[in-house]
Amino acid sequence: MSRISIRWVIVLSIVTATDLWAEDDGSVLPFPPSRMESVVKPRLQDSTMKWPEQPQRLPQNAPNILIVLLDDVGFGVSEVFGGEVETPAFKKLASEGIRYNCFHTTAICSPTRASLLTGRNHTRVGSGTIAERAIAFDGFTGVIPRTAATVADVLQNYGYRTAAFGKWHNTPATETTSIGPFDRWPTGYGFDHFWGFIAGETSQWEPRLTHNTLHIEPPEQDGYHLTEGMVDQALLWMDNHQAFSPDKPFFMYWAPGAAHGPHHVAAKWADKYKGKFDDGWDAYRKRVFKRQVEMGIVPPETKLTRRDQSMQGWDDITEKQRPFQQRLMEVFAGFVEHTDAQVLKLVEGLEERGLRENTIVMYIWGDNGSSSEGVQGTISELLAQNQLDAPYEQQIAALNELGGLEVLGSPEVDNMYHAGWAWAGGTPFKGTKLVASYFGGTRNPLVISWPKKIKPSAQIRSQFHHVVDIAPTIYDLLEITPPKVVNGHEQIPLDGVSMVYTFDHAEAPTAKKEQFFDNYASRGIYKNGWMACTIGPTLPWDPANNPQRIREWDSASDRWELYDLRTDFSQANDVAQEHPEKLTALKKRFLELAEENQDLPIGAALWTRLHPEDVIATPYKEWTFHGKTRRMPEFTAPGLGKKDNVLEIDLTTREKSKGVLYALGGASAGLTCYMDDGYLCYEYNLFIVERYTVKSKQRIPAGKHQIVVDTKVPRPGGPATIVLKVDGEKVATLVTKRSAPVAFTASETFDVGVDLGSPVSTNYTKRKPFAFDGTIKHINVRLN
Repeated sequence: MSRISIRWVIVLSIVTATDLWAEDDGSVLPFPPSRMESVVKPRLQDSTMKWPEQPQRLPQNAPNILIVLLDDVGFGVSEVFGGEVETPAFKKLASEGIRYNCFHTTAICSPTRASLLTGRNHTRVGSGTIAERAIAFDGFTGVIPRTAATVADVLQNYGYRTAAFGKWHNTPATETTSIGPFDRWPTGYGFDHFWGFIAGETSQWEPRLTHNTLHIEPPEQDGYHLTEGMVDQALLWMDNHQAFSPDKPFFMYWAPGAAHGPHHVAAKWADKYKGKFDDGWDAYRKRVFKRQVEMGIVPPETKLTRRDQSMQGWDDITEKQRPFQQRLMEVFAGFVEHTDAQVLKLVEGLEERGLRENTIVMYIWGDNGSSSEGVQGTISELLAQNQLDAPYEQQIAALNELGGLEVLGSPEVDNMYHAGWAWAGGTPFKGTKLVASYFGGTRNPLVISWPKKIKPSAQIRSQFHHVVDIAPTIYDLLEITPPKVVNGHEQIPLDGVSMVYTFDHAEAPTAKKEQFFDNYASRGIYKNGWMACTIGPTLPWDPANNPQRIREWDSASDRWELYDLRTDFSQANDVAQEHPEKLTALKKRFLELAEENQDLPIGAALWTRLHPEDVIATPYKEWTFHGKTRRMPEFTAPGLGKKDNVLEIDLTTREKSKGVLYALGGASAGLTCYMDDGYLCYEYNLFIVERYTVKSKQRIPAGKHQIVVDTKVPRPGGPATIVLKVDGEKVATLVTKRSAPVAFTASETFDVGVDLGSPVSTNYTKRKPFAFDGTIKHINVRLN
C-alpha cells in the first residue's frame, strides 16, 4: 500500500470515529458537546457571543426516582404481605401504588445490588459472590465492568442529579482504603454524592462511614443510629438539590444496612413486640400463611411448604433457651419497624418539599430473603461465617457478663436471630437468604408508587420479574434507549425487561420469559411458568456445614427438582418424575445460560470455603505505619491475629501512660494492644464468646521504648500464641484456644494510636476512642 493510500485510510478512520462520537441519540455516552452558536470575527466589535441552547434529552417533567432497598428481609415479614411486623412506610406506599408478589433477587447482597444497578445478571457483571469472597473466575471477581454502565451512570449523562445513601458493597474489598483507587466507589459508578458505608455491614451505633471518597466518623451524640442518620443526610441533600439545581430531576438510591446483622436497635422498638413471638417460628408461619391467603397475597390454592428436616423446629428448643430465641426475634422485629419508620420520614420529606407527586418510588423489600446466618441464634454473627462453633451455654455466659438479654440490640453485641425465624420470615416458601433455588431466598415484595402517573390499585401484580428488570423499567419510563457505548466502552446487552406494561394492566401476561439463578451452587432456571432447581452442597442454616461436604460434592450429581409455577405458587409440589423431558430440557438450558453469563465453574463461589488461604487479601508482606494511621480496612490490613507476624513499635511513653497503641476490629471481634496506668496490655476478642487478656507484670517507665508483639498461628483458625516484649525482654505471653480464620469484622478497621469505631475491649468502652497519650514514631509489621 502506498504512503498516499495509508494517509487516506487514516483520514477515513478519523472521520468515521468522529461521526461515531458525534452521535446525539444517546447510543454513545457521554453526549457530544453542543456546538457554539457565537459568530467569531477578527474584530471583537464584529463578533457575536451566544451560548448554545442545551438540548432537552428527557421527557418534559421527567420524574424524580427513589429506590429504597432493604437488606435481609423476607416475603412474610411485613404486615403488607401478611407478616407481623408493622411497616408504616411500606403500608402507605402500597396503598398509594401497586404491589408485586412475584419479584425476585439473587439470594445474596452484592450480586443483587450489582444486578439492580446495571440491569444485567449478577455473574455477567463479575458479582457471583460477595465482594469479600471474590476469586479469579470471570463471573466472581467482585468488579462491575465498565461494559455494564450503571443506571446512575446513564441518568447522570441525561442530566439527573444522582445520590446514594447507606450500604454500597460493590467495591473490591482491597480497594477501600483512604487513598483509593476510587473509580470503583459509588462516585466512580455514576453517583454525584455518596454517604454511607462501603462494606457489607457495619454497626448501626458506631458505623464506619464514608462521604464520597473520605472516611468520616459518625456524630458524637448519645443514641446516634445509622438509619436515622441516613434520613437526615438524604433530606439535607434534597434541600441542597432544590437550592442549587431545582430544574433537574434526581435519582436517589437509599439502601440501609437494616435488617442485615448485626440487629441493632433501641430497646423501646424491640419492647413493642414483647411476647408476640413466644410460640415460636412454626406457629408464626401458620398464622402468616393464613393471613396471606385471606389478604390475597398468595393464590387460594397455595400450599404452605414444610420445614427442612435439617432445621430445628420450635419444639426442639428447650425451655431454658426460649427466652433468648424470643428476644432475638423481638429485636429483629423492632429493627425492621424502626427502619421502615425512617423510610416514612423520607417519604414525608418528599411531601413536605412538594416533590412527592412526581417522584416514582420503588420500594424493594429485601435484597434477598431473610438471613439464616445466625444459625441457632448468636450474639456475634460472624461466628458462622468463620465456621466457628459456640454452643448456647457459651454465648449466654458471655451475654450475661455484658448484662443479660436486655443487652441484645445494643452496641455491645452483634446479635442475630435463629435461622428458624428467617425461615418463618420467608412464609410460605422454602429456603432463606443464600438459597437461590427456592423463593425463600429470592422472592421479595416490591411496591411501586408514582402519584402523578400510576393509579393506586389493590390488585396484586403477579408477573414474574427480577431485580435486573429495574434499570430497563427506568429507561422505558424516560424513553431512554440503553446506550451502546459509555465512556468508550462497548456495552453488553441488558438482561432485564421493562415492567412498565404492568403499571396499568394488573393481569397482563408476563413479558419475562426466562431467568437464571445461582448462589453458592444453589441454582435454578425459570422459563415460561416452570422452575427447575437444585440446592447444592450447603444449607445456610445447618451448623454442620463444613468444607468436607463441599469437597465430596459433584455438581453433575445434584438432584434437580421441577415446579409448575402456574399452579404451584410456593414450590410445594415437585413434579420432576411426572415431567422428565421438561426437566432435562431446563437443565440443559441452565448450563447454556450459565456459560453465557460467566457462571462457570458451577460452585465457584464456594472456593474460599475450601481454600480459606485464598480469601482476598493485601499482596503486601511488610508495612510501616506512622502514629496516625487510621481506618485501614481489615481486608487491606496485615493479618494480625490470623497469621504469623512480628510487629515492632517505636514509641515514647509518659509516666503511667494510657491509650491504644493499635487495634484491629471492633466490639464484635478483634485484637488490641494498649497501655493502661503504665502497664502494657493485650486482648484477643474472639467474637465476644472468648476473650483472652494479658498485661505486663511491671509498669513501662516513661521514655523511649521498643515494643515487639510476636504472633504465631500454625493454621487458619488454630490456636494463637502472642509474646509481648519491651526493649528485648519478654513481659507477657498469651495463648488462645483458637483464632479467627477469615475475618474479625466486615467493616471495622486497623487504627494506630486510637481505637475508632466500636471498641475491641470492654476495658476501655467508656473511654473510647482511648487515644494514646504518648508518641508513636512508627509501627513496623512483617508477615512470616
